[in-house]
Amino acid sequence: MRPSIRQRVGSSFELRLLWPSLLMALASWGFMKIAGEVLEGDARAMDLWILHLLRSGENQLTPIGPLWLQETIRDLTAMGSPAVLTLTVGAVWGYLVMARQRIMAWLALGSALGGVLVAFSLKALFSRERPDAIFHAAIASGYSFPSGHAMMSAIVYLTMAALIARLAPRTRLRLYVMAVALLITGLVGLSRVYLGVHWASDVVGGWAAGAAWALLCWLLASRLHLGQERAR
Repeated sequence: MRPSIRQRVGSSFELRLLWPSLLMALASWGFMKIAGEVLEGDARAMDLWILHLLRSGENQLTPIGPLWLQETIRDLTAMGSPAVLTLTVGAVWGYLVMARQRIMAWLALGSALGGVLVAFSLKALFSRERPDAIFHAAIASGYSFPSGHAMMSAIVYLTMAALIARLAPRTRLRLYVMAVALLITGLVGLSRVYLGVHWASDVVGGWAAGAAWALLCWLLASRLHLGQERAR
């Protein structure tokens, strides 16, 4: 007996959710793997090597490159600051409300607020110290693992992009939105290591945790069939 149209559509929907589910599991596993190495102290040697690789001068305390590069990196790292992320979430929330996607708008806001709670909880749980202040080329405080800038950038930019992409009528537009979000997230994380305010493992752990959270929100939006009425 041939399957009904509803059964075929349901089966196709489940298959489409398979790859993001696998990616979320991989990101979660990656975070736990890095967290284990941080707790055991196995990540410190590589972290120190990367930090010194990005330093020059007699005592290897100055970030490599000219002053304009340092200023540019500081500008980039601000894209992961609470102020900029708050403005981004607010702008996307307003856009979704105006697009009559109110459930998606509240999902976007909830994902950001929930991500903040998870990030602070993880920092308090691991209580890892930052690199010595003599390496800092920017103001930073609080615990180090996972990087709040890297994690919240992944949560905000990837989640917002994934939700907006659901409204885009063409595949190339959806790919463009996601590519921009990935680029910004990557630059913010790299800037934290360059400025000496985070270990490399902090940033990678933040990326992994943030990506897992963003994928979870995307899966929830898919389960709720949000944005499927987009223009064809």
